[in-house]
Amino acid sequence: MSYQSLVAFEGWTFIAQILNLFIQMYLFKRFLFKPIQKILAQRQQEVDTIYADADSAKQDAESAKAEYEGHLLTARTEAEAITERAVKNAQTRSDAMLASAQSEAAAMREKASRDIELERRKAMNEMKREISGLAVEIASKVAEKEIDEKQHEALIERFIDELGEES
Repeated sequence: MSYQSLVAFEGWTFIAQILNLFIQMYLFKRFLFKPIQKILAQRQQEVDTIYADADSAKQDAESAKAEYEGHLLTARTEAEAITERAVKNAQTRSDAMLASAQSEAAAMREKASRDIELERRKAMNEMKREISGLAVEIASKVAEKEIDEKQHEALIERFIDELGEES
């Protein structure tokens, strides 16, 4: 066997090999590359769908988060408003109770003042009666005569007036 025959160039063999190469390329392309490209295209489409679904889920989550934050803000605002109203109501009630207590205290002071004035007048009248009785007794002992009623009343009135001026 000679090694030169392996490297020799034969025209028909060369053409047959080139035709064989083109037939193999056509068969590979038809039965191997196109199905693989279809599978790759389907997988790419599935991946794109998954990414699109993930993006829409992300947008849904962000919108839900924004809505939640909006509700939370609304709830906080309502809570602050309720608290503010409660504080105002408590302040109003407190002011009303304080005003009521002050008016009751003023009424009690006024009543106490009237009662004191009434008691003072009663005491003054009682003292006037006692003093007039004592004055009549003293006057009758000093004068040792009987005084008529008009003189008696005049003496009492003068004595009371003098006492009133001194006090």
